[in-house]
Amino acid sequence: MKLYDYILSPSGYKVRLMAALIGVKLELRPVDFHPGLEHRSPELLSLNPAGSIPILEDGDLILTESSAILVYLAAKAAPKWLAGEKPEEAARVQQWLSFSGRLTASLGAARLHEMLLRPGDIAALQAQGMAALRELEAGLVEQRLRGMRFLAADRPTVADIACFPYVALAPDGGVLLDAYPTIRLWSRALRSLDGFIEMPGIHRLHELKPEPQIEPGEA
Repeated sequence: MKLYDYILSPSGYKVRLMAALIGVKLELRPVDFHPGLEHRSPELLSLNPAGSIPILEDGDLILTESSAILVYLAAKAAPKWLAGEKPEEAARVQQWLSFSGRLTASLGAARLHEMLLRPGDIAALQAQGMAALRELEAGLVEQRLRGMRFLAADRPTVADIACFPYVALAPDGGVLLDAYPTIRLWSRALRSLDGFIEMPGIHRLHELKPEPQIEPGEA
């Protein structure tokens, strides 16, 4: 399987992380996203007319949405990362896969504005990102009340991997994570998984701080 990837792309990192966690080997094809804009080249537009990355090529199959790629990798190599038989678990996986797009559009866009000077209303993007983080925090608190550390189940799923990178990189866009203790605990849980790999820019600052404390009654 070949992955057209940019090392600083959170969406590309999702795929690399998923592959590392489930033991899938990928052939990486670096894309000069910035400053070369290679994702807009005729070669890559022929694979993905939307002009975005990552792109996964597996034989005759071309996949261009990171959430779809995560599901494909898990279905091929590690079905336990998908939803189980419980309808509510399947629904939660789909809910958070969809939600991950809002993280990209808010926290991801704020990061592009601050790091690559992409146009945008940074105040509005940060506000949207903080609203998404509050929703994620609330969802994780509900899961803790059910005795679960992860978004959709008592184990990590593709939903967690879909949401993690843009959350971890939120400070690059000027949105801090200090106000979200349950998100920070969730991030620690993901980082502790066997096979976890780093991405440039995702720092371990939270590990230099005391472990977040959840007040009684919060979770």
